[in-house]
Amino acid sequence: MTSRWMPVAVSLVLLVACDAAPGRPGKSSEAVAPNEVVAFPALYDANCAGCHGEEGRGGAAIGLAEPVYLAIADAASIRKVIADGVKGTAMPAFAQSAGGMLTDAQVDAITSGIRSWARLGALAGATPPPRVATSAGDPRRGREAYATYCASCHGARGEGGARGSAITNDSFLALVSDQGLRTVIIAGRPDLGAPDWRGNLPGRPMSDQDVTDIVAWLASQRVQDPGRPYAVPTDPAARSASNDARR
Repeated sequence: MTSRWMPVAVSLVLLVACDAAPGRPGKSSEAVAPNEVVAFPALYDANCAGCHGEEGRGGAAIGLAEPVYLAIADAASIRKVIADGVKGTAMPAFAQSAGGMLTDAQVDAITSGIRSWARLGALAGATPPPRVATSAGDPRRGREAYATYCASCHGARGEGGARGSAITNDSFLALVSDQGLRTVIIAGRPDLGAPDWRGNLPGRPMSDQDVTDIVAWLASQRVQDPGRPYAVPTDPAARSASNDARR
């Protein structure tokens, strides 16, 4: 090597040595920007597990890995709920287009990951009612269907009992949509011991209309001002005086 190339060679050696200097972070250890994370496990743990449980096993909200849920919820419906949330409930919108923090690619990754939990033959040939109601519900018929399928666990009026929670509680009904009620009735909550549409009455699974009517009856139990431990005066002057007294 001629002397004129020596400085160039030395410079290259020094550059390589600096890049691999002790204590210098390697390329693999560099942090990934939050909007560039597309690995399903990381996205699910950060955004979904707090409500739906580890690996979709259920928690405060329904388990997303449950076979019945995955049999009735297709990719499009799952993606829409993730992206847009459910207005008026505890389910927020996650897509940036709806005010959330996730990119379209991240929403797609979560959707695909949840659908990957589905297993062929998991329902042994049984066909659940459709996720979305196909007809209007009747609260009067729903009360009768509720008495048949639900009252033994949840109480005659939905007030709860030893085997099931209160489901006509005004705060609970204010935090769940009609679709959410329907989904839980069909899929159950195995993590809480609640059966799916087949298990409430042995040998007599709930029909699509049964589910629709029970949802209509539950929806009819909603109140205008949920969560209030006191009566709300109907007279405006009395309501104002009541509010002043509580301040």
